[in-house]
Amino acid sequence: MQLARQLCVFALAAFVSLSSILGLARANPMLLVDMDTLEVLYADDAGLPWHPASLTKLMTAYVTFEEIAKGTVTLDTPVVLSRHAINQAPSKSGLPVDSAMTMKDALYVMLVKSANDVAMAIAETVGGSEAGFVVKMNDAAARMGLTATHFANPNGLDDPEQRMSARDLAVLALYIRQTYPQYDPIFSTQAVQLGGKVLESENKLLTSFAGTTGMKTGFVCASGLNMVATVERNGRRLLAVVLGASSGRDRNERAAELVLRGFAGSATDTGQSVLGLVNSPDVAPANMRAQICGKEAAVYVKAQEAAFPMGMKGQPSYLNDVIAANSYQATNLGRVRAGIVLPRPRPPHTATFPVAVAEDVGVTADLRLGLPADNSVPFPRTRPNFTN
Repeated sequence: MQLARQLCVFALAAFVSLSSILGLARANPMLLVDMDTLEVLYADDAGLPWHPASLTKLMTAYVTFEEIAKGTVTLDTPVVLSRHAINQAPSKSGLPVDSAMTMKDALYVMLVKSANDVAMAIAETVGGSEAGFVVKMNDAAARMGLTATHFANPNGLDDPEQRMSARDLAVLALYIRQTYPQYDPIFSTQAVQLGGKVLESENKLLTSFAGTTGMKTGFVCASGLNMVATVERNGRRLLAVVLGASSGRDRNERAAELVLRGFAGSATDTGQSVLGLVNSPDVAPANMRAQICGKEAAVYVKAQEAAFPMGMKGQPSYLNDVIAANSYQATNLGRVRAGIVLPRPRPPHTATFPVAVAEDVGVTADLRLGLPADNSVPFPRTRPNFTN
């Protein structure tokens, strides 16, 4: 009798403990969109401002693509790592100050490795300064109608003023895919070789989830772990946004689950277009620092694991495919001496990344309305499925 009573007390205590842990778990912003119809298949707090972390680099890339299309820079333009760029916090390229690479190689290193130093160097090259480039970023955001978005830097390092919503991230990703599909291979690349080092992407879906075509991951303590993922299967293209995950496992598995629900039909059209989702621009972004990097982290992560154990040891996983990694060879052009013009050792890359045709050049479009200058072609422009 005494043993039975002790077991009951133990079971009740365990139940209370588990309930307490689960009570700390939270559902962070998530969004699933059909890339061809713009239909929202699933949305949870998709208009809530969030710290984007390195998802910021999607806008850094877009602005650079736009300037390449205008002709102000080219894929062969040298990108030099200034002292300011080198002083950015990790993740970094590992190159010393005054090192240079072509714009094409810099884009690969920035988007695959998520190198903060290279993102800053690209910004300084394209915008003349970090501040000048940030003006271009916010201008593009305004033209796209990203009303919950504001940029303070080009790499996504922690800044209380840096914010985007899941809705805005999805719209930005759609503009990149539709306006500049020639750059799709960058987003599907898993590793860059540079100076004897292999710089790997944190997007594990690229090598473990069939049909993944990109795009970007991000992390700072204030945001948790973020992801924009694009996947194509059987001619259908879906885009998932996951913000504030507690671990890489959590982020990757949740994104995969969203996509699988979309392909299976269990996440169906909500009757909304992603362009019609309402943002909450006056709400301050959540600050996850205490739960991700602070004193609450151990308990919070345990709660998230209990609420969503997919991919943990002994648990099933959505990431079971084995896919050969795409890699890219970048070249360190060496350190630059003042007054010396850098050589351009390789032929132009236009065969790989053709310049966008006139109707695709984002700078000519009223992106806020989704119309080109002559209002002749509405957003989205219908295109065939692009494969890498």
